[in-house]
Amino acid sequence: MRTLLTSTFLVAALAGCSTASDFFKPYRIDVRQGNFVSQDMVAQLKPGMSREQVRFVLGAPLLVDVFHSDRWDYVYRFQPGKGRLQERRLTVIFENGSLARLEGDVRADEAGAQ
Repeated sequence: MRTLLTSTFLVAALAGCSTASDFFKPYRIDVRQGNFVSQDMVAQLKPGMSREQVRFVLGAPLLVDVFHSDRWDYVYRFQPGKGRLQERRLTVIFENGSLARLEGDVRADEAGAQ
C-alpha cells in the first residue's frame, strides 16, 4: 500500500513539471503552407516588369482574385511543432499588364539588413 501511495505521489509531482508534461505530449510536425517569398526575391522585382517576369521570380501566386485580375497575393504560413505561428504576405499589383507596386510585410529594402 505504501508503494502504491508513493508511486501515485511521484506521478502527480512529475505531471506538474513542464519538462515532464512536454515528455507526454505527442510529436507535432512543422507545417508550411503557401509561397515562401524572401526579401532577396522581392529585391529582384522592378516596376514595369511583365506578369511572366514576376511569375519567374516569385513563382505562381497562391491567390488570384477573380474580381481583381490585376492583383496577385502570395501568402505563407509556418506553424512549427513547438513555437509561434509565422505569417508573411505580399500583394503584387499590376497596371496595364506591368508591375505597378508591392504591398505587404516582405520588403526589398530590408534584404541588405539581414
